[in-house]
Amino acid sequence: MFPSDPFPRTFLRTFLLSLCALSFAGFFSAGATERTDLNGAWRFRIDAQGEGEKLQWYKSVPDGTEIVRVPHTWNIGKYEDHEGLAWYFRTVVISPLRPQEHVELHFAATFYLSHVWVNGMEAGVHEGGHTQYFFDITKLLKPGSNLIAVELDNRPTETSIPGLALKLKPGKNIWYDWWHYGGIVRDVWLASNEGSLVRRQQIRSQISADGAASVHDAVYLENASPKEQKLTVAMRLFSPDGKRLAGKTQTVSVAAEAKKSIEFEFSIEKPQLWDLDHANLYSIRATLSDARGQLLDEREDTFGNRTLEIRNRHLFLNGQQIRLAGMTRHEESPWEGLAETAGTIKHDYDDLKILHTTLTRPVHYPQHEQILEYADRHGILLIPEIPIWQFTGAQLSNPRVIALAKQMLQEMIEQAANHPSIFAWSVCNESDMSTEGGRAYFHELKAWVNKLDPTRFVTFADNDISYGADPKKEAANDADFIMMNQYYGAWNGPEDGLVKMLEHAGSSFPDKMFIISEFGTPGVFASNSVEADKLRVHILKSQLDLFEKYDWIAGAIFWCYQDYKSHRNLWPGLKSGYVDHGVVDEYRQRRPSFYAWEERTSPVMMKPKWKYSNWYQTEGFEVSIGRKPITQLPSYPLKHYSLRWELRDGEGKLLHDGRFELADLEQMQTLSADWTADPSVHHAALRLSLINPRGETETERTLRFLFPIADGQEIDEMTIPGVNP
Repeated sequence: MFPSDPFPRTFLRTFLLSLCALSFAGFFSAGATERTDLNGAWRFRIDAQGEGEKLQWYKSVPDGTEIVRVPHTWNIGKYEDHEGLAWYFRTVVISPLRPQEHVELHFAATFYLSHVWVNGMEAGVHEGGHTQYFFDITKLLKPGSNLIAVELDNRPTETSIPGLALKLKPGKNIWYDWWHYGGIVRDVWLASNEGSLVRRQQIRSQISADGAASVHDAVYLENASPKEQKLTVAMRLFSPDGKRLAGKTQTVSVAAEAKKSIEFEFSIEKPQLWDLDHANLYSIRATLSDARGQLLDEREDTFGNRTLEIRNRHLFLNGQQIRLAGMTRHEESPWEGLAETAGTIKHDYDDLKILHTTLTRPVHYPQHEQILEYADRHGILLIPEIPIWQFTGAQLSNPRVIALAKQMLQEMIEQAANHPSIFAWSVCNESDMSTEGGRAYFHELKAWVNKLDPTRFVTFADNDISYGADPKKEAANDADFIMMNQYYGAWNGPEDGLVKMLEHAGSSFPDKMFIISEFGTPGVFASNSVEADKLRVHILKSQLDLFEKYDWIAGAIFWCYQDYKSHRNLWPGLKSGYVDHGVVDEYRQRRPSFYAWEERTSPVMMKPKWKYSNWYQTEGFEVSIGRKPITQLPSYPLKHYSLRWELRDGEGKLLHDGRFELADLEQMQTLSADWTADPSVHHAALRLSLINPRGETETERTLRFLFPIADGQEIDEMTIPGVNP
């Protein structure tokens, strides 16, 4: 323990008292896997000289540590630009383990290269900054105090992912375009069970022509014990409202220290479909028991029943064509960096829903589980990506890069693929995909993803097309659809070149659907931030108007939501700082472009007008309302909405209100409401709020009424000679 540290000592004293009150050995009760949270106070130290391993810090905590709270990144504050090694230390106290007890140390994410020890013995090494991993530490634990030491290295190399952007070497800056937030950036915990567990479920749903759903569930079991185990797996299927729909059971034998997968099939005759407005999430609970009927483990995962198809260069969700829009967001802020809390994530994604986001490529790396859950429940289609950014063909040909990319894709897919919000997987961004190495990389990685998840589309974010690359050499020919980054009006040149480029791209890939995966305005293309945002407003409006003219463009994603920290694309004179690129700044202060995007991407057309009884006296209103047609962008079905209205006078007093239930907004319709005209009301405001099925405000319009009351000098106040009042 740390005798000079009163906080952890008090923490452990309290923890030991709670252990003494329990009747089992160790942290955990017998039965299903138990999770013990290790977030909170850890000891931390920068290893500026890279001497920690040589001095065996993993055996005892060195001098000079400080207390931090995990999740944590060291790249905020005094170590904001530290590139290199740093260490985290945590002591936990346990009683002797039960004979069959199996304990794992889990990290939801650490950035970037981790090396973990328990009690001075190596637990393992992991490379990658955004996916979950674990180590079996059962044999490393001892009764009493146990020291966990984590060494992390956030430095990029030519073969790390993210790594040095060698494609940009001619520009003399090879940093990737976001910050290197080193640390234990997501949750950390211990998991214990009786040696047999349900590692994961892989749930796939297919909708047949008659509308029924066939649900296939592969359940992955592990037996960490030294003996073969006869295990019973009981499966329960639940509806979105929690009702049990079906159950099945299988008994299998799993060899000692082995893994085994078993498969289950369920049928749902009339499934409630998942779509952009209806988060119909089913769940399957897998319960694992031994031969005596003792509970060993339990796991429950949600999934959705829906179809996503590409037909004739168009995108269809549940058989209906859709065209979507959204924004990209980096997982970072000045106060948390990459170690984001639930509050920051919710705030930002609530903002993205205000901005009508229904599609996003959620930046360049695998996302926090809370983001995936939010997308499931709020109707956002996602295209997750691994962080290969601006790699050369030589880098993409490197066997180490290929192996690491496969590892990251496998981790991302196995952890996230049950989420119905995931639409496709992306294997890289803005790399040399017109080279032999780039084409070979995509061919191999696409086959890998298809093996891991045959139900999703596979693509990558391409910027070669927008720069005029030879279409015959493009790896995009093999993509399920094309994601194209373009910055006309900025990096790609004058904005008037965009039409010619789009015409060429569309004709060069005549069988491919396109999504504009990035467009926007970096601040450095203006004289200051205010002028940059004026340009941003112009670009978003004019380019969305242009994109919608091409029916093979199924979506557009703006770069980006917030300003983000980087070593590149900064104002002159800066070597590090925040890239001026967002509709909000790094502190989430909204710019005019926020409101411009909100207005432009509303999925509904709504035009209210007053009804007058006589001159300047209102007696009601009419509103024409309907979804935008598929010739516009965005456009998607709007069902089970409602329109709420309120009339208030100039003092804010409620005069009248009402609500219309709208089963389907496919066609324009006219609604009206009436009241008795009141000549005493000289000033009023009518607010119309379109409410989506989740109860959120999708769009608002305000219609204002002002009775003109003029004043001036009356006759009896006049002093002009000859005027007789």
